[in-house]
This record gives sequence, structure tokens and C-alpha cells, in this order.
Amino acid sequence: MCELLAMSSQQATRLTFSLEALTARSGPASGTRDGWGAAFYQGHDAALFREPIAASDSPLVRLLETQGPNTTLALSHIRRATLGPVTLANTQPYVRELAGRTHVFAHNGHLPGIEQSGKFTHARFQPIGGTDSEHAFCALMERLSDLWRPSIAPPGVETRLAVVAAFAADLRELGPANFLYADGEVLFAHGHRRIQSATGRIEPPGLFLLSRQCSQGNEPLQAEGVSIAPGFQEVTLIASVPLSSEAWRPLAEGEVVAVAAGRLVARQGPSRL
Repeated sequence: MCELLAMSSQQATRLTFSLEALTARSGPASGTRDGWGAAFYQGHDAALFREPIAASDSPLVRLLETQGPNTTLALSHIRRATLGPVTLANTQPYVRELAGRTHVFAHNGHLPGIEQSGKFTHARFQPIGGTDSEHAFCALMERLSDLWRPSIAPPGVETRLAVVAAFAADLRELGPANFLYADGEVLFAHGHRRIQSATGRIEPPGLFLLSRQCSQGNEPLQAEGVSIAPGFQEVTLIASVPLSSEAWRPLAEGEVVAVAAGRLVARQGPSRL
């Protein structure tokens, strides 16, 4: 399956390119060699880098390891193709504009039947490629478009979370549906199921979360393949697998979290109905 990684921080920071940790999983022995991408937010816009090649083979990845832009919010994805050819159009993360800001989405899983389902229709937002993930993103943006209006204040976090959580619940009916979604202010993450290396079975957890507070202003924050520049800082990392020996918290099956400025600000568990 694909690999996901995201960072939210209180202060803008230089991120030693987070895909370094995931690149090892897209090496010759890995199935995740069908593309990579990353989005670095700067305000309401995001610098997007994508290639339909293995991250481990990419000179651009090596450049971003040392020259990546300062950011408070970043998302990355390494692809294992399950639907759609290996092309740039099918390479995540995907981006769309809504209410004058860039929205970013990345998905890990397989969603058979999404194009035929009446729950995932879209009109304004159309896929460019042929993946189930992009179809899902367009459907999510269609649902969110009623909340966002350029002339009024952004909707509250809880209001946004309710829409994202309802969308995630519908998505889980189709198949594994781990995803990251950001609107330039808030990072949303949904944990579901993924192939577990220990068992080979598709089961939870699908994502892990680690929140940190930097107490040493002159030392960088380190994890496997992730380095965040020194500074007094709050940071939350979300990844497909733990990237250090610290106590990463697995997201419960169906849990959706909202993270802003490096801090977990809201969460919603799966429906009990």
C-alpha cells in the first residue's frame, strides 16, 4: 500500500525532507515505486512537488532534503499503483482551489466501486487522472464547497471536522480509507486499515500520531528520516508507521483528528450507529 506522512507546526520551520523516511520503503524490494509527491504550505497556497517515479531514484527528492521550503504544514505520499497508470496525473498529493486557498489531499487504500456510488458525486471538481483517490478528493471538495465562501469567514474547525468525518464514514464502506486532507490552516487525518507488515493482513491501525513540544531551542527535533529545525516549537507528525522509538499513538479505526499549529485541536471517533 502507499505511504503517508504529514507535519503541522506552531512556527514555520525548515523540514529536512520527510520523504527520506518513506523512500526506504520505495526501494527495489518495495512495491511503492510508482510515484511520490509532497506539498509544503506557505500561507493559503502550497508548493507542490510530484514525480511518477520511485522517490528513491529522484534527484528532486535529494534536493528537497536540504532545500525544502520553510512551512508550518506539509503532506507527502509515496504511491503503489492499484488503479490508473503510472503518470503525473495519477500521482498524489492532489490539489484544488476553494474559497481562494489551496486544498491538498492524499489517500492510502483501495476504493472499488467509488465511481458508481451515489455518495461520491461531484460537479464543479473533476478528476484529471484515473485514480479512486482523486475521485474521492473531488467528492470531498464538493461536500466542503457549501461551507466555504470567499466573502465570509472560514467555517469553524468543528464544522469542517463534521463534514470530513461523515465523508470518511462513507468512504470506509468501500475499502481501506486512510487519508490526509489540509485546507491551509487545519490538517485532518483519518485512520482506518492498511496491510500490516507483521501479519500481511489488512487491519488497523492505518495511521500513527506523535505530538512533540521542543524544550531545547538549540537542538533539532529528530525522527527516522525527519529533522525539524531548532526552535521552541510544537509539532505533530502523522505517518503510516511510527518513525521513531517514541510513543506514537495509533489512530483508532475510523478516528478523524484535526491538527492546527502543531496541536491536536479536535477529534471524532467512528459512528456507533
